[in-house]
Amino acid sequence: MKKLILLLILSAFFTSCNSSKRVVTKKSRTSKSTKKSNSSPSSATPQTIVNIIDHAKSFEGTRYKYGGTTKKGMDCSGLIVTAFKKEDVLLPRTTADLSKRGDWIDVKKVKEGDLLFFATSKNNRKINHVGIVTSSRPGHVEFIHASSSRGVMISNLAEKYWYLAYVQARRVL
Repeated sequence: MKKLILLLILSAFFTSCNSSKRVVTKKSRTSKSTKKSNSSPSSATPQTIVNIIDHAKSFEGTRYKYGGTTKKGMDCSGLIVTAFKKEDVLLPRTTADLSKRGDWIDVKKVKEGDLLFFATSKNNRKINHVGIVTSSRPGHVEFIHASSSRGVMISNLAEKYWYLAYVQARRVL
């Protein structure tokens, strides 16, 4: 019995990227992230967003490491927190907490710097993965994320895997 419990705990640990306990699929408004400065999150300049994306891209090719936030290893929420922190935007560390920040937005209205959330576990719609939109035009959304199988990479939301796993988008800036 103890072995079974240990096996279940270990499998949950290795298959998640800071998964949440529930999926938010309806439109809801929550508080936006806070900055170290006193400016409001909605006053983010286009250059701030470009800097965040560029910093995230600097980790491209970095291997996946659960809980990682450096070039030695990075997980999905670690990539988000590290990229935004470079521009003094403080965000929560877990995917679950990130999925509650900012404003829910329709996927057709996403723009660079928005966050995309996914449920990648089989037969489970709990959010457990996040990425930053790097490019957006009608019918074409690219995002950077830390994949557990291939590390930090850029993917397209139109890819079948990501399209089916998509849950929601949020704007934190």
